[in-house]
Amino acid sequence: MEINIDRLMANIEAYATYGKDKNGGVNRPSFSAADYEVRNLFTQELKALGMSVSVDSIANIWGTLPGSGEKDVPLVIGSHLDTVPNGGKYDGALGVLAAKEVVQTLIDHHITLAHPLQIVSFTAEEANEFNFSTMGSRAISGKLVSQELLAASDRTGRTLATAIEKAGGDLSLMDEEEKGAMAAYFELHIEQGSKLENEKLSVGIVDSIVGIYRDLVTIEGQQNHSGTTVMKSRKDALAAAGEMVAEVQKLTLALNSDTVATVGKFDVFPNAANIIPGRVEFTLEVRSANKKERESLVQQIHEAFQAIKNRHGVKMAVANSYNTQECDFDRQLIGILEEAAAESGIPYTILPSMAGHDAMNLAQMTPSVMIFVKSINGISHSPKELSIPEDIEKSANLLLNGLLKADQIL
Repeated sequence: MEINIDRLMANIEAYATYGKDKNGGVNRPSFSAADYEVRNLFTQELKALGMSVSVDSIANIWGTLPGSGEKDVPLVIGSHLDTVPNGGKYDGALGVLAAKEVVQTLIDHHITLAHPLQIVSFTAEEANEFNFSTMGSRAISGKLVSQELLAASDRTGRTLATAIEKAGGDLSLMDEEEKGAMAAYFELHIEQGSKLENEKLSVGIVDSIVGIYRDLVTIEGQQNHSGTTVMKSRKDALAAAGEMVAEVQKLTLALNSDTVATVGKFDVFPNAANIIPGRVEFTLEVRSANKKERESLVQQIHEAFQAIKNRHGVKMAVANSYNTQECDFDRQLIGILEEAAAESGIPYTILPSMAGHDAMNLAQMTPSVMIFVKSINGISHSPKELSIPEDIEKSANLLLNGLLKADQIL
């Protein structure tokens, strides 16, 4: 049995019109107008498939297809529909739409699983203005509590509670909400790297995810006139922040390892040509499969930031917004996917993920596993992000057949 690749590709193209920008990318950040629109579309399409649909307190969308009644605990497949600003059409959405295609294929072939089958689209997987990445999956896995979410707001003053409510959720119910049991969780995603392409493979089975650490750093200097303030009297927040960015690069390169560090978001205030910047905000992110090396690098960076702060006479605040540890996926599910790939004649490799995904949080709740599809040129978080139909078809068929095996075994 195989999925309908033409139908899946048509779905991918249709969803990419929600938030499509003039550069050909997709601009659908969490809680944007396009995000709310695509949520409604997805909900209606699940209902059209005959699935019952619910939205939980954090606004994750769940669609349920009943099983035969032989087994009560559902198998779950999903990912996310939000994108980074000016992102691509495959990151996240591919996993959700492939899950929907799996359900449609089962319906087309009149197959009822022993387990109920659930599709989930998680809220706010990508970094967002509220500074809670993988928000929906972290919330249901108990890594976030309502108190910290209720205190969050974006730069416009909109509260996260308001944004969640518009999406159909209710943060006030989160801490008391009953978490449903799952038999297993499967997530299909683009690789966002070049390992599969380098090995000339369409599909990878993911055995682990690296640890990810992220800070929001705020530098407070003294805003002043750029023409009348002599250099030695300045407390330039941007000059200090610039040295910090350079130090992140220097310290990480010195490791000569797979550990990576990034300053990916950088805001200058008031951001005018004739004003010495009074405040700078930026994000620091460190990723590594080596916990000891990751924690050591974070400490070195913090110490370097402190020295730069003192030298420039500015103030600094560092708030950790994300700190997730390495994640190993379920060995039995990896074995099930390996068997399904072998039986279908799909060449594959086992590889780790350098990117974080909702599956790493689900792995704390239930046996979990991921499938990667090849990313052309390793590009992601870009309008140039691309996975070709041939590779997508193989990965979606592996998801389908792996799910059918799991339904029999689990």
